[in-house]
Amino acid sequence: MSVEMFTDLQVWQEAHQLVLRVYEITRKFPSDERFGLVSQIRRAALSIPANIAEGFKRRGLQDKIRFYNTAEGSLEELKYFFIVSKDLGYINSTTDKLTRADMVGRLLNGLIASTERRKHAP
Repeated sequence: MSVEMFTDLQVWQEAHQLVLRVYEITRKFPSDERFGLVSQIRRAALSIPANIAEGFKRRGLQDKIRFYNTAEGSLEELKYFFIVSKDLGYINSTTDKLTRADMVGRLLNGLIASTERRKHAP
């Protein structure tokens, strides 16, 4: 299968599904968290597929990698927000959320490794 658009990337597809799940979960958070944790967790989640999309379109391989690395950072931030959400009693478990996030992380790591190999290819 040819990858012509960022939406063709499996990592983007999985990251997008993660965003949809985050929005579903955060709808149930207390209303006083709307401008606090809900805003932060949604921004972190949205940043992941957004940076993958932006990196995909960059022409320079180093630019691509920079955006993919930013997506990795946002993914780690999101994992922390899952942990604090559980500790605050807003979610019951982090297991399924962290499992999905880890899968996105593995795919993102593969995309970065593939891009780095292209950068060093003759």
